[in-house]
Amino acid sequence: MGTDNQTWVREFVLLGLSSDRNTQVSLFVLFSLMYLVTVLGNFLIVLLIRLDSRLHTPMYFFLTNLSIVDVSYATSIVPQMLVHFLAEHKGIPPVSCAAQLFFSLGLGGIEFVLLAVMAYDRYVAVCDPLRYSVVMHGGLCARLAITSWVSGSVNSLMQTTITFQLPMCTNKYIDHISCELLAVVRLACVDTSSSEVAIMVSSIVLLMTPFCLVLLSYIKIISTILKIRSTEGREKAFHTCASHLTVVALCYGMAIFTYIQPSSSPSVLQEKLVFLFYAILTPMLNPLIYSLRNKEVKGAWQKLLGQLSGLTSKLAT
Repeated sequence: MGTDNQTWVREFVLLGLSSDRNTQVSLFVLFSLMYLVTVLGNFLIVLLIRLDSRLHTPMYFFLTNLSIVDVSYATSIVPQMLVHFLAEHKGIPPVSCAAQLFFSLGLGGIEFVLLAVMAYDRYVAVCDPLRYSVVMHGGLCARLAITSWVSGSVNSLMQTTITFQLPMCTNKYIDHISCELLAVVRLACVDTSSSEVAIMVSSIVLLMTPFCLVLLSYIKIISTILKIRSTEGREKAFHTCASHLTVVALCYGMAIFTYIQPSSSPSVLQEKLVFLFYAILTPMLNPLIYSLRNKEVKGAWQKLLGQLSGLTSKLAT
């Protein structure tokens, strides 16, 4: 019985960003708007890709997966956070906390692997364009997408299991805005060094392995671009990768700052702000980046808006 009392906590309490009521209401409005933009932007990207046959290519197949991951990731974090901004009591049951941790870790891991897959797609498009359709065939694309989803989910299951096997004793206050991995581990009332090592190794494998593949792909891509003699050819090749490279910098930069660093280096407030940036701002920016910096997507938008305008005119007459 004593062990059970030490191991299980009936409810966790999230301390959030601020205890000031006016600040919480302001944050609720701000993050509600950002979440709506995130959902709408990613939904429109997926819809556009489905409707425009010119976007039925491997690159946009993976972008569809990325948009689904972004919306799902934000949904695993933001609705609960919004409820807590307005609630007096900010409790969350352990089962819900574990579920939130599993989904956020899993979807984050899926995104890292997807970005590496997309980097490989860009590598083939730039470095071996004549064989692109042969190499990036439908079967390979499906297998790469499935690998991304499975690897992220397996890694998340392992990390969530390790975390929630730790005895929490009477510690129930999570100094974070959600059930984030490091914040939950800190609640343990035993030495967590071995668990932290296991989590760190798992994070490095899932984060740094795709990152190294992205880095290797872009070294090859840049080397190929520099060999192109015409300025127009170099610019076209660069624009092929610009959107993806921007998203890579955002996602990997924030994740590396959060998880692969000395445990004493960041403040808790810094961790919360970086987490917010990754959980809310990055999923919101991704569709904007692909829309504003990609000629094919802008062309598809123009075509769709033209069709809608024509349909509206016909209905009006």
